[in-house]
Amino acid sequence: MTASRTPRPSARSAREVAVEVLRRIDDEGAYANLVLPAELQRSGLSERDRAFVTDLVMGATRMRRGCDALVDRFINRDPSAEVRRILRLGAYQLSYAGVPAHAAVGETVQLAPKPARGFVNAVLRRVASTPMIWPSPAVEHSYPDWIASRLEAELGDEAWPAMRAMNAGHGAPMRDDGYRQDVASQWVAEAVEAEPGELILDVCSAPGGKATAMAATGAFVCAADVHLSRARQVQASAASTRRACQVVVADGTCPPWVPGSFDRVLLDAPCSGLGALRRRADARWRITSDDVDALAALQASLLSAAAPLVKPGGRLVYSVCTLTAAESIAHPVPDGFDIDSESPGVQWEPYGHGFRVLPHHHDTDGMVMVRYRRRS
Repeated sequence: MTASRTPRPSARSAREVAVEVLRRIDDEGAYANLVLPAELQRSGLSERDRAFVTDLVMGATRMRRGCDALVDRFINRDPSAEVRRILRLGAYQLSYAGVPAHAAVGETVQLAPKPARGFVNAVLRRVASTPMIWPSPAVEHSYPDWIASRLEAELGDEAWPAMRAMNAGHGAPMRDDGYRQDVASQWVAEAVEAEPGELILDVCSAPGGKATAMAATGAFVCAADVHLSRARQVQASAASTRRACQVVVADGTCPPWVPGSFDRVLLDAPCSGLGALRRRADARWRITSDDVDALAALQASLLSAAAPLVKPGGRLVYSVCTLTAAESIAHPVPDGFDIDSESPGVQWEPYGHGFRVLPHHHDTDGMVMVRYRRRS
């Protein structure tokens, strides 16, 4: 007698995996950069299909406003959240990803509930065949109005080139030690100019990329973070790169070290991330204008607390992966410090009393950095 076997569930297609990830982002508030790798890990998909899923998820999330505008021309009543998600996925394939119309429409329609398939088919076919007249650059390039207005005010003529560059969605390159890190972040770590044997503090260290880069110079790096879970990320980064870092859980606004403990201090502060939107597909829909003001206040507190930890003659480096003055050069110079105006490299352009890298200039994240020197 042949033993009965429980049938194995059929493998999910790339688009099915993508729409499930999008559901978790929409319904559960999951972060794209965290939920996507987990879903891909258990998907059983080929490397090629995983890359396709990644593009679909990150692209449809990043270009959500543009996708909705493409679709909304042809609907009279807002569809259910499930159908809206599928329409966005189809619109992204048709208008941004270069997927042939027959595949984008035919395969995406199959994801919809059966009663909605005719509707989804009709809408996507019209999206495929009808040229779009965009109501504004913010809609076309899928940015909230407040971010578009803020960056236009901050960057002038550089704003839209920067925003278009952040829609490209490139992954971070791999360092020689196997750690993936955006080049602009590597430049920040280099600008600390850590020396062998020096004692360095990385105030807000997670996930550990800058701490491990500085440790590679032979400096002794103390890597701190206020959250235990994030401190463990730093530990994992140090282990994977084989860089020795002392990892501690500490609040940067009330640090536990005595004044003058460190040769150099890096404060890579929590920020709005408006210069790193290409890597954080859902960030533009999570951040609010009020967040910028709240973060600026936190940054000022962190900067004030970090400055006394620097030895006389030592260096304090402040950096943020955003492009707003309120989160960078608007902060006052800490008492007892002078501006270190020496250029950290040709890739950095002067910006107020600091330096800046824009996303479209070197195909990196946008960063602002200020270097200070404590008076002897």
